[in-house]
Amino acid sequence: MADQGCTAGRGHDGRRRAAGAALAGLLLASACTAPATPDPTVRAISATLDRRAAAVLDHDPDGFLAALAPGATGLRTAQRRELAHLADVPLSSWAYKVTDVRRRGADRATADVELRYRIAGYDSAPVTADRVLDLERDPADGRWYITADRAGRDGGPQLWQQGDVQVVRGRRSLVLGVGRTTAELRAIAGTADRAVPAVSAAWPERWAGRVVVLVPETVDDMAGLLGSPAANYRGIAAVTTGETGGRAPADRVIVNPQAYATLGTFGQRIVLTHETAHVATRARTSASTPTWLSEGFADWAAYRAEHRTAEQAAPELADAVRRGELPAELPADEDFGFAGDSGRLARAYEGGWLACALVADHWGEQKLFAFYRAVGGHSGRDGAVEQAMQDVLGTTPQEFTARWREYLRSRLG
Repeated sequence: MADQGCTAGRGHDGRRRAAGAALAGLLLASACTAPATPDPTVRAISATLDRRAAAVLDHDPDGFLAALAPGATGLRTAQRRELAHLADVPLSSWAYKVTDVRRRGADRATADVELRYRIAGYDSAPVTADRVLDLERDPADGRWYITADRAGRDGGPQLWQQGDVQVVRGRRSLVLGVGRTTAELRAIAGTADRAVPAVSAAWPERWAGRVVVLVPETVDDMAGLLGSPAANYRGIAAVTTGETGGRAPADRVIVNPQAYATLGTFGQRIVLTHETAHVATRARTSASTPTWLSEGFADWAAYRAEHRTAEQAAPELADAVRRGELPAELPADEDFGFAGDSGRLARAYEGGWLACALVADHWGEQKLFAFYRAVGGHSGRDGAVEQAMQDVLGTTPQEFTARWREYLRSRLG
């Protein structure tokens, strides 16, 4: 679910002054060399794509299709359909960035392109998707026209490529669905609307306070959006996308409609509150954050205001404790693999939740928040938990694990 950044180091003042003097000398010696001129082919292809992007925002089918080569009949039909599927999606921006061009003769080229778009009122940063375009140049007007458009390495299909997107607006949510009933999408919006304030009550920092939920038609479509095999998600009700790190990302909660529908009202509320918690904490979650902490905190936020006993919320782990199979260690990242044993996965989530509940119960909720921030803010994974436990909780991983195991016995035994 997850979804890093890096910080450039700075030397001492003397080294900075020396580097500045050396740079100044080089500039004088080179007579202030001008920046490189952009490749004319890149400029021409970018111009074609700029016109295409403007047509998307203007809901202009003719302008959108004008970027296609006249002979690309099949592509023209498919892309007219895609644009129609997008009609109700409230876009605030849509842009293409050409990242590489490979010429194939004088009048043919293949371009790697990054599509960037935002949903109005929800995305503070763009969603990005890689596309690969084949193009040909018309010698008569010198313009480049698209002959093929396919997903790039990190592209994958988008929701509107799976069908007509229906939009349901909640008070704090936006639900985009394909092939689902309006009643179903409205119910999901209502549950998401309830999840947002629950998460705001459980997480002290300011966040967007709203969530975008995608509901594809099938689990196979869900897997397509995520670029993974459908078998990984058949029993998973929802996941959250988004990059970890300090910048404001564009998260999406993606619902598996088949698994989600099997849950009762309570289960659906827990699932969407859990996923919304990931959206709220994304900026404080990094590669340094172990999965037990990110997933455990999301579960803690979801269960925080619910009246459920530990045995009700952690049935798999409770059964294991009663059998005398008390876990020796906190859950490892690999224990959270969707494609693995379902019991092991459930125990991992439950163990992470109870680890966060232990921090909140023994040290206090403010310490739990501080611990989460400290781990995510560490420079790397190695030593992140150890340092945060020492600095925030005044304990060691060994002592914490022993206390957690005793906590499991007392709450589940």
